[in-house]
Amino acid sequence: MIDEFTESNARVIVVKPNKSSTWRANLYVLIAISIPSLGAAIGFTLLGAWPILPFAGAELIALSAALYYVNWNLEYRQVVTVSDSNVKIEKGYFVPKKTWLWERDDTALNVITAKNQWEGPTLWLHNRETRTSLGEFLNKDEAEDLLKRLRGQLPVRTFGSERNVTL
Repeated sequence: MIDEFTESNARVIVVKPNKSSTWRANLYVLIAISIPSLGAAIGFTLLGAWPILPFAGAELIALSAALYYVNWNLEYRQVVTVSDSNVKIEKGYFVPKKTWLWERDDTALNVITAKNQWEGPTLWLHNRETRTSLGEFLNKDEAEDLLKRLRGQLPVRTFGSERNVTL
């Protein structure tokens, strides 16, 4: 998902993964699965088949952990702020964990064409010393949309297949 807005004379592009479900909806699914699972496990325990109860509990703990892990990964954000003189790139979960601040004149876009028709282009922002990937979790249409938005702000200095890229 891509959001774009203007903030104090700077263009801000926020790139984040698509979220198919909220954490609250995941909790409702977990509760809906837990009730019959624990009900059956308790019923079998009362009939004397007590080893079923710990396995039902372990199954629900594993499902809870998996849902939490997926939800945590969907909170990832990449924020590109393009002002008149600087380009700021921030990446992280909930808050920026990594930040790059480059001069706008030294910053450019590197586009690596898709390997097949189902993938989108791979996008990198770079300056003379470093580079960082952008939108690697986007689908084809979103990657092409991000490329279109970034082309309006930054020059494309390299375009081609991965083996032909030089910085």
